[in-house]
Amino acid sequence: MDACLSALDLACRRGDRVLFRGVSFALESGKALHVTGPNGCGKSSLIRILAGLLRPFAGSVERAGAAALVDGRLAFDEHLPLGRALAFWERLDGGSADLEALGLADLIDVPVRYLSTGQRKRAALARLTGQGAPIWLLDEPLNGLDAAGAALVEAMVAEHLGAGGVAVIASHQPFALASGRTFHLPDHAA
Repeated sequence: MDACLSALDLACRRGDRVLFRGVSFALESGKALHVTGPNGCGKSSLIRILAGLLRPFAGSVERAGAAALVDGRLAFDEHLPLGRALAFWERLDGGSADLEALGLADLIDVPVRYLSTGQRKRAALARLTGQGAPIWLLDEPLNGLDAAGAALVEAMVAEHLGAGGVAVIASHQPFALASGRTFHLPDHAA
């Protein structure tokens, strides 16, 4: 898996307020970046810029390889059972996830609307792994997860990096990364 992601002198403006400026980094295969900072400092906006969903106020993003995003928006039909909701994306993405490993195998007949916050997060991670994208953009991936769920996500990211993937994790919570660095976004506040 060959992947790289770089940002050069990024700035983000929301309304009349510039959240950050001068954000630059480069990640090659097997590397990760943990973006930290309090709520409202622009972590989610940075992830959306990296995903191509939000235009930067200044600067540029370069990517080699497809990117997959997990954020607070669950892209599943709430009325479908989880198994059918995941099958829809599997047909589009061309891959499937290990539902047993994610603790979802017993939930495939449960409508998505009845899943807990942690179960929804694990379902989003199932879709992420099914996409096969070399670049993972994770916005608050540990929210709603218990300690075992958080450890599972950290292990998934470590495995992804070990296979040559790239990850950017935006989180105000600690995140164990063996091959990554921490980037404190408020250091770039405007």
